[in-house]
Amino acid sequence: MTRDSASAETSIAALPVPCGVVVIGRNEGDRLKRCLASVRGAAAAVVYVDSGSTDGSVEWARSVGVDVVALDMSTPFTAARGRNAGFARLRELSPASRFVQFVDGDCEVAPGWLRVASDFLDHQPDVACVCGRLRERFPERSIYNRLCDIEWNRAVGETDACGGIVMMRSDVFAAVGGFRESLIAGEEPELCLRIRARGDRVWRIADDMAWHDAAMTRFGQWWRRAVRGGHALAEGLALHGAASSARDKGRLRRVVAWGMALPAALIAMAAIHPAWLALVAVYPLRILRMAWKARGAEPSANWLWASFMVLSSFPEAVGVATYWLNRSRGQRGKLIEYK
Repeated sequence: MTRDSASAETSIAALPVPCGVVVIGRNEGDRLKRCLASVRGAAAAVVYVDSGSTDGSVEWARSVGVDVVALDMSTPFTAARGRNAGFARLRELSPASRFVQFVDGDCEVAPGWLRVASDFLDHQPDVACVCGRLRERFPERSIYNRLCDIEWNRAVGETDACGGIVMMRSDVFAAVGGFRESLIAGEEPELCLRIRARGDRVWRIADDMAWHDAAMTRFGQWWRRAVRGGHALAEGLALHGAASSARDKGRLRRVVAWGMALPAALIAMAAIHPAWLALVAVYPLRILRMAWKARGAEPSANWLWASFMVLSSFPEAVGVATYWLNRSRGQRGKLIEYK
């Protein structure tokens, strides 16, 4: 390779990727600064959508040249609403951007990810969404952070859904109407279901995508996050019914069985005779089975994951029941936040 050709390749690699970036956040402080620094100059345009920060995030973002959308907080906030607002602004700023990278303000996009993801979409015309490996920035700070890192380490290849950190084709996102703004959680798998229904695919690749700072150090935070997951699961299945993924249907059955039906049965039987409480042993047996099936990875991670997967049936059941109760009353669920 000649010096001129090497220089040309370097120059091309340094050019902004043909995508825009939408960042959402509130009171993220230094996390937001890391996030914006990781994408500024690497994309055609960057939009930050703020949902009521009081820590100077809006002023700081504007001071470094990032376009800011400050949401009207008199309207209930959802992440879906924030991302849609950011995408609308992005279309005004950079209508030629063929792809949009969504990222949360507590994440830092990995170097080179925007280029890798856009190249992947360029070479896979039937793929509408691509995500990569999301890592927890501080897994050593708490077992809950570590659980997030384990949760995000998923198989590569075609998948049913992605999370909120993802690159999508702008035209496909617009064609399906974006995220469903009424959802307080679970807007990503719901969107992916509609995208797959039109014949497009969702893909996960092995490349590092971003580092996420979950900042989850207390059991109560983990519990609320799991409650939110249960609520999202129930609402997504209620919206799409038979069209929902087999994975989600199976997950709901497990939540109902292990988080609702079995505890209720144990309490009822214990009222007849305390000896029935011995059946509580099915829970540690389930942990043992799940940890054994996950063998091959780090043993301590297997046990941690299995224990909290079994335990999560209870807060997820709370989330499912909360959605069902609100729906029966004709009420909209309130935002469930864990930090």
